[in-house]
Amino acid sequence: MLNTPKLILLAALFGVLCPACTAQPASGAAETESRQDETTYVLNGADRTELWVPLLRERRIALVVNHSSTLGSRHLVDSMLGLDLDVRAIFAPEHGFRGMADAGAAIADGKDPGSGLPLFSLYGQHKKPSAEQLRDIDVVVFDIQDVGARFYTYISTLHYVMEACAEQSVDVVVFDRPNPNGHYIDGPLLEERFKSFVGMHPIPLVHGMTVAELAQMINGEGWLSGSAKASLSVVPCLGWDHQQLFEPPIPPSPNLKTLRSIYLYPGLCLFEGTVVSVGRGTAWPFEMIGHPEYPDRSFQFIPEPMSGASSPLLQGKVCYGMDFRQSHNDSLRARARIELQPLLTFYEKLNNKNAFFLKNGFFDKLAGTDQLRRQIQAGLSEAEIRLSWAEDLEAFARQRKPYLLYRE
Repeated sequence: MLNTPKLILLAALFGVLCPACTAQPASGAAETESRQDETTYVLNGADRTELWVPLLRERRIALVVNHSSTLGSRHLVDSMLGLDLDVRAIFAPEHGFRGMADAGAAIADGKDPGSGLPLFSLYGQHKKPSAEQLRDIDVVVFDIQDVGARFYTYISTLHYVMEACAEQSVDVVVFDRPNPNGHYIDGPLLEERFKSFVGMHPIPLVHGMTVAELAQMINGEGWLSGSAKASLSVVPCLGWDHQQLFEPPIPPSPNLKTLRSIYLYPGLCLFEGTVVSVGRGTAWPFEMIGHPEYPDRSFQFIPEPMSGASSPLLQGKVCYGMDFRQSHNDSLRARARIELQPLLTFYEKLNNKNAFFLKNGFFDKLAGTDQLRRQIQAGLSEAEIRLSWAEDLEAFARQRKPYLLYRE
């Protein structure tokens, strides 16, 4: 069994760098106090080969990866094979190994044409690796870019991977990556009865943690089935903290194409539980919202089928609404909170309020509670809604503190 997380973290604290890696400067390097000058660099966990190659040598490896799992310009799968590591299988999350499938689309098992490795889907009917799939595996490596929202399903995949590995005595190593929304926490906490694949943990909608920090919290708080604990190690980032601006170099999923959309996503994704389009089927998903019956006609768009949105909501219909494409990234980031006002405004202005929230209850699953929907229906203000979160957010900030790897 793997038992070296302290060794990895110690190396990280002493700032050991990989001489073979070419790091890129973090975007906006002069914006926060933690960044001393324009030469500040950020290394992802995957970049730090001197920490993880010895850890994985002579071991049978499975990877949980997608298109964002790169080491420089090369995919992690190819990099590991190039280092003569024994990679046996690939597990793919929502959107698939190449990251192009629609949200919610079934992902099929198969074979990676580049490497010839077996490819197993962790989205659809089988969200958890089976005992058979892990039978000849010693260690599973998880390396996927996250965006820090509870309903972004890559962290749900992480949960099931940790759970399966705990059950099969397989080790887990998380290669960490910065969280572009890691500078704040906000939103309601998930209630147990609303637990689903779009929300598995009693954390706020915006949790402000990296994948590795959250993995440690899942283990430490006993959130795996039966309070099991995975044999977990992490390879942390270097040169990043929670106030550091970070722009993912690769869009983390098909409909989060820009940093602006990543900042807007935690608030605008709640519209996915309503009759309102979030711009899927346009070139600017999560940068606009609209509906054919919205009374302000000053802005419009028409959702059409395209890669990553083969059958978008309100396809072919003229939608009127709000355009966020002129919002400045630094202003959105400085707000450090979920954008609630658009939701309140659309509910107020659309006439058929009984049809606003989808009847399948998806809004409550995204929110992690039915309280937010009830508050909107009751006409509460944004300030009143936020006040109802305050105590839980303060408690969560204390609860997560022992699991943080980076300065707040």
